Amino acid sequence: MENDVSSLMLEDEKGDRVKFNVVTKFDIEDKEYIIAVPDENKDSEEAIVLKIIKGEDGKEVLITVEDEDEFNQVSEVYEALFND
Repeated sequence: MENDVSSLMLEDEKGDRVKFNVVTKFDIEDKEYIIAVPDENKDSEEAIVLKIIKGEDGKEVLITVEDEDEFNQVSEVYEALFND
Protein backbone atom coordinates (compact mmCIF):
# COMPACT_ATOMS: atom_id res chain seq x y z
CA MET A 1 0.00 0.00 0.00
CA GLU A 2 1.23 3.46 -0.78
CA ASN A 3 2.68 5.44 2.12
CA ASP A 4 0.78 8.63 1.26
CA VAL A 5 -2.70 7.28 2.03
CA SER A 6 -4.24 9.57 4.66
CA SER A 7 -7.78 8.23 4.92
CA LEU A 8 -9.82 5.09 4.27
CA MET A 9 -13.51 4.32 3.85
CA LEU A 10 -14.44 1.12 5.67
CA GLU A 11 -17.73 -0.65 6.33
CA ASP A 12 -18.81 -1.22 9.92
CA GLU A 13 -20.78 -4.19 11.27
CA LYS A 14 -24.02 -2.59 10.07
CA GLY A 15 -22.75 -2.06 6.53
CA ASP A 16 -22.43 1.72 6.99
CA ARG A 17 -19.42 3.41 5.41
CA VAL A 18 -17.16 5.10 7.95
CA LYS A 19 -14.18 7.35 7.22
CA PHE A 20 -10.94 6.56 9.07
CA ASN A 21 -7.79 8.65 9.21
CA VAL A 22 -4.52 6.75 8.88
CA VAL A 23 -2.25 7.49 11.83
CA THR A 24 0.68 5.45 10.55
CA LYS A 25 1.76 2.48 8.50
CA PHE A 26 4.67 0.22 9.43
CA ASP A 27 6.15 -3.22 8.82
CA ILE A 28 6.85 -6.03 11.27
CA GLU A 29 8.65 -9.10 9.93
CA ASP A 30 7.59 -8.50 6.31
CA LYS A 31 3.96 -7.85 7.28
CA GLU A 32 2.39 -4.42 6.76
CA TYR A 33 0.06 -2.82 9.29
CA ILE A 34 -2.02 0.35 9.46
CA ILE A 35 -3.20 2.16 12.58
CA ALA A 36 -6.33 4.22 11.89
CA VAL A 37 -8.81 6.29 13.91
CA PRO A 38 -12.42 7.14 13.08
CA ASP A 39 -12.67 10.58 11.45
CA GLU A 40 -15.58 11.47 13.73
CA ASN A 41 -13.44 10.92 16.84
CA LYS A 42 -10.07 12.35 15.81
CA ASP A 43 -9.15 13.19 19.40
CA SER A 44 -10.14 9.78 20.73
CA GLU A 45 -7.47 7.31 21.75
CA GLU A 46 -9.55 4.54 20.16
CA ALA A 47 -7.82 3.13 17.10
CA ILE A 48 -8.01 0.05 14.92
CA VAL A 49 -5.20 -2.16 13.70
CA LEU A 50 -5.41 -3.43 10.13
CA LYS A 51 -3.07 -5.84 8.35
CA ILE A 52 -2.41 -5.47 4.62
CA ILE A 53 -2.49 -8.77 2.76
CA LYS A 54 -2.67 -9.82 -0.89
CA GLY A 55 -6.12 -11.00 -1.94
CA GLU A 56 -6.76 -13.87 -4.31
CA ASP A 57 -6.74 -11.40 -7.21
CA GLY A 58 -3.31 -10.07 -6.16
CA LYS A 59 -4.70 -6.74 -4.93
CA GLU A 60 -4.04 -5.46 -1.43
CA VAL A 61 -6.77 -6.10 1.12
CA LEU A 62 -7.14 -4.74 4.67
CA ILE A 63 -8.13 -7.20 7.38
CA THR A 64 -8.56 -6.78 11.11
CA VAL A 65 -5.97 -8.39 13.34
CA GLU A 66 -7.82 -11.14 15.20
CA ASP A 67 -4.86 -12.94 16.79
CA GLU A 68 -4.24 -11.54 20.29
CA ASP A 69 -0.46 -12.13 20.21
CA GLU A 70 -0.13 -10.43 16.82
CA PHE A 71 -2.31 -7.53 18.00
CA ASN A 72 -0.16 -7.12 21.13
CA GLN A 73 3.02 -7.15 19.03
CA VAL A 74 1.67 -4.43 16.73
CA SER A 75 0.51 -2.38 19.73
CA GLU A 76 3.94 -2.62 21.35
CA VAL A 77 5.69 -1.45 18.18
CA TYR A 78 3.23 1.43 17.79
CA GLU A 79 3.73 2.53 21.39
CA ALA A 80 7.52 2.29 21.05
CA LEU A 81 7.43 4.45 17.93
CA PHE A 82 5.02 7.12 19.15
CA ASN A 83 5.30 7.33 22.94
CA ASP A 84 8.89 8.54 23.08
